[in-house]
Amino acid sequence: MLEKLFTSGIRADIMSLLFNNPEEKFYVREIARLINKNPSGVKRELDKLKLMDLVTSEREGNLKYFKVNRNSPLFPELKGLIAKSLGLPGALKSVLKASEAKTAFIYGPYVKKANAPSIDLFVVSDSNHIKKALDEIEKRFGRKIRLTLMSISEYKDKKKNSERMLTKLLNTKKVLLFGRL
Repeated sequence: MLEKLFTSGIRADIMSLLFNNPEEKFYVREIARLINKNPSGVKRELDKLKLMDLVTSEREGNLKYFKVNRNSPLFPELKGLIAKSLGLPGALKSVLKASEAKTAFIYGPYVKKANAPSIDLFVVSDSNHIKKALDEIEKRFGRKIRLTLMSISEYKDKKKNSERMLTKLLNTKKVLLFGRL
């Protein structure tokens, strides 16, 4: 839906990343890596978004960082539109990728019934910023997120040793957001 509205898949992906992480700033190659697009295309779209006053930029050393312009009069409406078009799984995926999570999936009642009042979320990451990012999504979607967070080394160890609870969790029905199991 956003691709049709914005005529560019790259622009839609950039906006999704930036609007779902309004406190964060990213440099061009980082954005390209997170959305899996070519850096030159990302730079071109960021320049267009800057001309529209939807993003701001600042230099730190030899890197130019981009961030959503929270002062833009369009910010609240676009943020809401992006959240609605992505849905809960899309918003989770965008926020978790920006937090450098390696694997994430939804399991439990939400998998069978998308209007379940809470979401069970499993994340493999060494980042400490995930809980704060998920608080914003809880507020936006009005759903409680029950997080199971595992460090990368803990996940590898438990998987290697076929730890019973992890094996059971990996074999359950799930919505894979990204990563490998």
